[in-house]
Amino acid sequence: MIQQSTYTFDILHELLEDRYRRYNVPAYIDDDPIRLPHLFTNKEDVEIAAFLTASIAWGQRKTIIKNARELMRRMDDSPADFVLNAESSDLAVVDRFVHRTFQATDCRFFIRALQDIYRQRGGLEEVFTKGYSESNTVYDALRYFREVFLSTPHEPRSEKHLSAVAANSAAKRLNMFLRWMVRKDEVGVDFGLWQGIPASALMIPLDVHVGKVGRALGLLDRRQDDWKAVEEITGQLRRFDATDPAKYDFALFGMGLSGELTQP
Repeated sequence: MIQQSTYTFDILHELLEDRYRRYNVPAYIDDDPIRLPHLFTNKEDVEIAAFLTASIAWGQRKTIIKNARELMRRMDDSPADFVLNAESSDLAVVDRFVHRTFQATDCRFFIRALQDIYRQRGGLEEVFTKGYSESNTVYDALRYFREVFLSTPHEPRSEKHLSAVAANSAAKRLNMFLRWMVRKDEVGVDFGLWQGIPASALMIPLDVHVGKVGRALGLLDRRQDDWKAVEEITGQLRRFDATDPAKYDFALFGMGLSGELTQP
């Protein structure tokens, strides 16, 4: 069990590297939402499946995987073709889709917004990369992406499903999506499909597991799980690997999920 304590740099580095190697393995895919985009090989299919899966990635992982799989089936297991070519009448296939508070009206909007992005703006990679290029920060990539996404007509209720870093949101799901798309490692869990954003710029997808372990290890002092906390913990992790700090998401999430932690 990990106990809240003060670790030397070398001990903490060794611990993080060990747990990264333990959890960043192909078997990780089976029980994680990243399993859904791994069903596809075409770049656009992977991107869209990953984005939609990440967008509903809160709650129990089994439920997330089940509902994301159902959404892919409703899109005939061809998410890129569906998004690019769907007419308004075709969107009826998602009318009964629900994942917690993400309902059919939200799903329709997300598909329409993705359609606009792929038809008019060059796709998800192009939009995120353009935002990143404004200041070479993921913060601006996420801020710009939200502006573009919400430019598609929508009901106000749907905005809560797209995190706003400008409002200090941790943006866990969007940061997770970027980790999937940008990171490329030797075991092939993350896809590494995108070239315009470097892995060194990625931010940690901060959720309750990562936050608890980060605080127990002395990597995070801030009590709220918000964007300021994301910056703090990612900055700490860059001390151990400045080229790929998000790789430690595997270590922190894995330790938290496995219960390898005593409560502070």
